[in-house]
Amino acid sequence: MKKFTVTPYSLIKNYFMKICSLLLLVSLFYFTAYSQEKNLAEKLGYPKEAKLLIIHADDVGLSHSEDSATITAFEQRGITSASIMVPCPWFPEIAAYAKQHPELDWGIHTTFTSEWKNYKWDGVVSSGEIPSLIGKDGYMYASVEEFTKNAKPADVEKELRAQIGKAASFGIKLTHIDNHMGSILSSPEMITVYQKIGKEYHLPVLVPMNMIRMMAPQMIKYIDTNNIVIVDNFASAYPAIPADKWKQFYDQTIQNLKPGLNEIIFHLAYDNDEMKAITIDHPDYGAAWRQRDLNYVTSDEFKNSLKQNGIYLVTWGDIQKVMYK
Repeated sequence: MKKFTVTPYSLIKNYFMKICSLLLLVSLFYFTAYSQEKNLAEKLGYPKEAKLLIIHADDVGLSHSEDSATITAFEQRGITSASIMVPCPWFPEIAAYAKQHPELDWGIHTTFTSEWKNYKWDGVVSSGEIPSLIGKDGYMYASVEEFTKNAKPADVEKELRAQIGKAASFGIKLTHIDNHMGSILSSPEMITVYQKIGKEYHLPVLVPMNMIRMMAPQMIKYIDTNNIVIVDNFASAYPAIPADKWKQFYDQTIQNLKPGLNEIIFHLAYDNDEMKAITIDHPDYGAAWRQRDLNYVTSDEFKNSLKQNGIYLVTWGDIQKVMYK
C-alpha cells in the first residue's frame, strides 16, 4: 500500500513566501518599466500627447536695449525663458535683475563667438589662459567656422565653467544652458564638453534635434539621449522671411507645433540708436529684426494663438525639476 507523507507547515510557508517574493519582484519590474516609459509631458503632469512650448529669449546681456526688451517681455508674459551672455558688457545689468527675480527662468547662453563689426568681447577667463578661443584682434572669433577651426576642448571647458561660475557668483538661479550661434554643437568634442558640464551642474542643455537631423546628422551619435532632454522641434525666424511676413511665419509655426517639447527662440531688443550701432552692416538679427520679435511676443494675437492651438507653456526650470529631482 502506497504511503502518503504530510509536508510540514514550515516548508509550505517558506514556499508560499518565495512565491510572494517572486510576484513582488515581477510587479516591481513592470511598475519600474512602466514608469520609465513616461514621456516628458507626463512627467510634467500633462497629457502624453501634449504640445509643450518654451518661449525663449536669446542674447540677454548683449546690450541695454536687449536687457530692457527682455524684461518687458517677461513682465508682459510674452516669454517663459531667457538665456544670458555672460562675457558681454551689459551682463551686470541683467544679472542684477535676475538676482531680484529668481522665479523667472534664466539660463546661460554659452558664448564663444563675437560676431558684430564694432562691438566685441573676449572671454570671462583671461585671454592668455584660453588662447585657442581668441583671435589676433584680442576678441572671440566672429564666426562659428573660425571657432571650430581653432578652439580646443580644454579651453572651451575652462571658459564654459567660468561663465557658469560668474553667473552663479552674481546670484543668478540657473535652470539650463544653451549656446550662442550653435558653436558648441559644431564638433563631437565640443558636444561632449557641453553635455558633460550640463550633467555635472544639473543644468538641462538645449539640443535642437530637428535642426541637427537636418544640418548635421553626423553629430546625432554623439548625443547622450539618456542624460539630456531633447527639444523635438526648435524654431526661430530666419533671414529669408520678409518683414511683412514676420507675424505670419510665427503664427504658422505655432499652428504646426507637434506633440513633444517645442522651443521658439526670439531675439528681443528695441530698434534704437544703441542696437543700430551694434548691428551695423548686419541686418540679419539686427535692430529692426529684434523689434519685430518684441512686437510679436508682447501682442495679444500671440497669446490668443497659443490658447487656440492648445499649447502648454513650460520652462527649463520645470524640466530641471523632473530631470534632477
